[in-house]
Amino acid sequence: MRKYFGTDGIRGEANKELTVDLALRLGYALGYYLKENNKNKKKIRVVMGSDTRISGYMLRSALMAGLTSMGIDIDFVGVLPTPGVAYLTKASDAVAGIMISASHNPAKDNGIKIFAQDGYKLPDEVELKLESLMDNLDEITKDLVPGDKVGQFKYADDEYYLYRDHLLSTVSGDFSGMKIIIDAANGSAYRIAKSVFLKLGAEIVIINDAPNGTNINVKCGSTHPEILAKVVVGYEADLGLAYDGDADRLIAVDRFGNIIDGDKIIAILALEMKKKNELKGNKVVTTVMSNMGFETYLEEKGAQLLRANVGDRYVLEMMKNEGANLGGEQSGHIILLDHGTTGDGVLTSLKLVEALRDCGKTIDELVNEIKDWPQILKNVRVDNVKKNLWNKNENIVKFIEEKEEEMKGLGRVLVRTSGTEPIVRVMVEGKDKEVVERVVEEIAKIVADELK
Repeated sequence: MRKYFGTDGIRGEANKELTVDLALRLGYALGYYLKENNKNKKKIRVVMGSDTRISGYMLRSALMAGLTSMGIDIDFVGVLPTPGVAYLTKASDAVAGIMISASHNPAKDNGIKIFAQDGYKLPDEVELKLESLMDNLDEITKDLVPGDKVGQFKYADDEYYLYRDHLLSTVSGDFSGMKIIIDAANGSAYRIAKSVFLKLGAEIVIINDAPNGTNINVKCGSTHPEILAKVVVGYEADLGLAYDGDADRLIAVDRFGNIIDGDKIIAILALEMKKKNELKGNKVVTTVMSNMGFETYLEEKGAQLLRANVGDRYVLEMMKNEGANLGGEQSGHIILLDHGTTGDGVLTSLKLVEALRDCGKTIDELVNEIKDWPQILKNVRVDNVKKNLWNKNENIVKFIEEKEEEMKGLGRVLVRTSGTEPIVRVMVEGKDKEVVERVVEEIAKIVADELK
């Protein structure tokens, strides 16, 4: 049973659940672990970055204190997307990477993600080891280094350009003649997205690129693309691109202001990659949340859809096991393994625009070919202590079984717990929209009543 780490690092309300003490203990534990596993006995260095949340400075200081007291050097690369930290970790001699971000969560929240030397997120067993160390500080703090041997902290802002150049290297040609609106969510992408698209010759308008520490994800970005949709229509742009707070997700908007989710972006990328013989095994990995219409569409085009559990770590695990190089989630977290080790919103947007340019069609023309089944996802806010007990509640389980039997052959029901918020997600999909609407409300009600 995990105590601190969730499905995507440690996350919680800053200064309440994710405290300075917790970050300091993690710094001690990670520093101790890295030293214990430093087989070549070389100086140990980690890469650290953050999004634009005001609490990031506080957590950075605590992590820095714990790590440097163990003799670990830190290169702080500043505000950079999560995949940027992963890339710089893998591309350098760093032994780990740390990202301070709560992704798409509100500004009051924050989180800490840790990457291994290869740029992938830490495996479960290492996170459990760190949790154990965090709860045994008396033992590990005996390993604190002398005062003249503590690690060094330095600003490494120039490493931003290494990540930018990597992104540019993934695209052939340029984007001249294309008009694009970019919503940076007042987060990690506010500099990098503008830079790469301008260098590729696109005509761009960027919105929500003035972070102040508290406006990250506020009515903007991939979770709130409504304003972006209006700007795209108003400027008569070709499309809009919206990132989340740490820019590991992408949601698009077509020229008419329609929202294009991760499934449809993956479909566009899959077909273009297949055409260029770049889609390994003609396989695409998504999650149990992906629409049945999307699956049918891929099958008609000669590609196989494989479903993993919700969460990018599970998508990535299946991609590796199946030899696939394209996968992701409906939420816009898309992994292109030929170019990165984790979801990358800016990278995905570059490859999406490249695909549109190469096929000569607009994004709306492409997604119109995908006929979705009606699907509704309802987030039910519950008591955080009870959220993981929904599948042990007899009334909830029995009711869901009844609804599954009612929809047998005509749809499906999926209920799951959020790994980062006090929410139970209820998803219902089927051929009849009215039935879908009724069933999702009925299940959401009993979940709310039983877990309040």
